[in-house]
Amino acid sequence: MLRGARAFTTLCSAARRAGAARNLGRVAASSPRPVLHHPRSLASVAQTQTVTPATATASESPLPEIKAADLPIVSSDAKQVAVGWDTRTWSRFHNIWLRDHCRCSRCFHSITKQRLLNTFQIPADIAPLRVSAKPEGLEVVWNTTDSHTSLYPWSWLEIQQAPPTVTYEEVMAGDAGLYKWLSNIDRFGFSFVSGVPPTPEATEELSERIGFIRETQYGRFWDFTSDLAKGDTAYTTIALGAHTDNTYFTDPCGLQLFHLLEHTGGTGGATLLVDGFYAASILKELNPEAYRLLSEVPIPAHAAGEPTSFYRPTPASGYPVLGHDNLTRSLTQVRWNNDDRSVMSHLEAGSVEKWYEAIRLWNKCLTSSDSEYWVQLQPGTAVVVDNHRVLHGRSAFDGKRRMCGAYIGVDEYRSKFAVLSEQFAPDPVLKATGSIPDAVVNGRNIWNAAL
Repeated sequence: MLRGARAFTTLCSAARRAGAARNLGRVAASSPRPVLHHPRSLASVAQTQTVTPATATASESPLPEIKAADLPIVSSDAKQVAVGWDTRTWSRFHNIWLRDHCRCSRCFHSITKQRLLNTFQIPADIAPLRVSAKPEGLEVVWNTTDSHTSLYPWSWLEIQQAPPTVTYEEVMAGDAGLYKWLSNIDRFGFSFVSGVPPTPEATEELSERIGFIRETQYGRFWDFTSDLAKGDTAYTTIALGAHTDNTYFTDPCGLQLFHLLEHTGGTGGATLLVDGFYAASILKELNPEAYRLLSEVPIPAHAAGEPTSFYRPTPASGYPVLGHDNLTRSLTQVRWNNDDRSVMSHLEAGSVEKWYEAIRLWNKCLTSSDSEYWVQLQPGTAVVVDNHRVLHGRSAFDGKRRMCGAYIGVDEYRSKFAVLSEQFAPDPVLKATGSIPDAVVNGRNIWNAAL
């Protein structure tokens, strides 16, 4: 899926490389599988039926390469197309959703990444004339006057029901499971953890597998409800738009872990994830000037809801929305929380309207149906997000909703991932020099490219 500084390959990047749709990935977690919710009729995009126990879901292992000799089974009816990945796991895709997401040159502009197809002209009774399993993907010939043909790569379809997920048991059992978890975060920008005991204690232990928990004005480890115990809208029931946390810190946290412990007596509270690097790549393609402004104009921010604290970044003028590597100029960080933004008193007169137009376009990218990923978390499934890359939010809710979680510093996360990468995925230089006498001292190769 994600693009940018670290060649992000998130859920949507796998799709984009295959010439398919472009989003963070509307996927459902497993063990238990969270329920997808989407304001634009995506609640039933991938209704996967798994007959096997939850511990044997497809998301517990890397997606297999689909070969011509082992193609999925496909069928269709008046409402849906069914794809059988194996004898036990099926996905069902609504006909109208598939037609709406055709990526042929007539339906989708490959340069601007915008729809050419008029969604509202798709017949309500759209249905396939025939469906075929091809080596390159699912082929659908539609019952339109021109018998329009669409092709959906298997990798893109399968990713709809197989998000990056590890089990609590494997993460806690050893470094191999921890490396798998951190690899998911590095590659996709987020990862689910299934089978987590729904307690603060177990969730805190899970967080500490990565590194030190970062203590802030909200405490070390959070366990909270919508009681405004802290002066922040996170402690309310209102909807929160896509944002990153800690824009008021000089160094925002690297990772953020959430675990829904319970939600009783009400509904709502779906979790929103948005790939900030993907949104930035679209903005850059469509409006380079807006991208430049968001890369240069610093935004001051504050956290002032607690009488005993008043946080602002250093320098107080803040940092741009889009941060880049000083040498390579590749995108490395997204910092965006419009709710915590302070007075923009430093804008030059000639830039005021341009800057507001730039953030309006940025918000349009963030709220695009192809950018938003909604998931209804369930007790027992935690999610961790890269706060420098993936924005998060939630829908409004009622009832008692109890969440817990923690911040982890970006340096702690990167340090742990680097150490485990040396062990489980050494680069060619480490492999080639590992046998040289005295090359490895105190457990680390002196020819490590990072030294």
